[in-house]
Amino acid sequence: MNIRYASLTDVGVKRSHNQDACAAQPADAKHWETHGHVFIVADGMGGHAVGEKASAKAVRDIPLTYTKHVAQEGVVAAIRRAFVEANDSIFQIGVNNPEFKGLGTTGTALVMRPEGAWIGHVGDSRAYRVRGNRVQQLTFDHSWVWEVARRQGIDPDELGDFKKNVIIRSLGPDAEVEVDIEGPYPLEAGDTFLMCSDGLTNEVTHDEIGAVVGVFAPEQACRYLVELANIRGGRDNVTCLIVQIPANSTGLGPKATSLVRKATRLAGRANRTLPWPFLTLAVGAVTAAASVGLQVEGFRTLALPAFALASLTIFAGLVGLYLHIRRKADVFETTQHTSLNELHLYRDYAFDIGPGLVERFAALDASLVAACRDRPEVSEDIDWDAYEKFGREAAAATASADWITAFAARFQAVMTLGAAVNKNRGKDEFFKPNWAQPKH
Repeated sequence: MNIRYASLTDVGVKRSHNQDACAAQPADAKHWETHGHVFIVADGMGGHAVGEKASAKAVRDIPLTYTKHVAQEGVVAAIRRAFVEANDSIFQIGVNNPEFKGLGTTGTALVMRPEGAWIGHVGDSRAYRVRGNRVQQLTFDHSWVWEVARRQGIDPDELGDFKKNVIIRSLGPDAEVEVDIEGPYPLEAGDTFLMCSDGLTNEVTHDEIGAVVGVFAPEQACRYLVELANIRGGRDNVTCLIVQIPANSTGLGPKATSLVRKATRLAGRANRTLPWPFLTLAVGAVTAAASVGLQVEGFRTLALPAFALASLTIFAGLVGLYLHIRRKADVFETTQHTSLNELHLYRDYAFDIGPGLVERFAALDASLVAACRDRPEVSEDIDWDAYEKFGREAAAATASADWITAFAARFQAVMTLGAAVNKNRGKDEFFKPNWAQPKH
């Protein structure tokens, strides 16, 4: 499957160092069906630099462990094993190094395979799917406020900021961990998946996420969402990873795509009637019988090549039979998982790129202009020509009620200002490693 993806992690405005991490492991054509594409975001915790170690280890180890075991164990077992083994290794670091005690990290992994998207999840880093004009949250926050809301049957937002940042499940602090596995969510052309740390979701609303992801390419969308979180205060590290399935995900033209689909359907029907490993074994058996017949009739020069061909065909059939059985086991596992676990959309928001959203960013634009004019060091870093160009485009599109164009132009004007504002902000925190030796 052809995809576009991009990621960005940023220290934010207030923090002195970045405890977030992310990684992408796209599959080649050979491993798409067995392994799939793997993406992961982690948000470390546990004091200065300790969380960095935990998140870096999670994004390195989880994709590797999953890839190592998925062909033999299936996708669900491989995802669970990857998270459990990562938890154990991070926990052991804390046990063996007193200065690292309490280190931990969230972990949210997205695995895209032919049957759909799978999510492995521990913590409050989120995964969303943007489809059409809807933003759908695919993960449950393992936080105190979400757990209390679940037990009371209410929306977590109704509890306000009550213990909002208290995490009740993460990788590393405890010897054992419970892993949520969601999926498979069927994939459609045009689907966009977004994974992020809470540094983004604490500052940017769902409709803003949907609009930015829907209007801009993944590379721009990542940069803009991180910049917007920092404009709003950047109180935490911010990480954003976006994976998009293009509208024409095969990369072929309509005519070629139609021919490929027809050929694929014909091949699929034939394979369902008689799977190719069985057909190959049958051909091999017939060829072997023919080689014996040629040997008996005295045609030895023909019998030897026929025997070699029969051996190769039978070997190929046996390999295919193994793969066929393995694939059936994967399908059975997928069916069982889906039948036992309903596909969850923990939140499902509609968003509209209309006058309300454009006005919101016009107001932000005006407030940033006022702030920039009063600070010469910020004003000098702004490309005012580009800003004014975006402003004219936004005004013209607003006048003609072309709201998507108006939003895109106004948002880019805000980003032009915001980049300069964020660049000139100071930090509220100093870097003090836990293992620093005291001065005598």
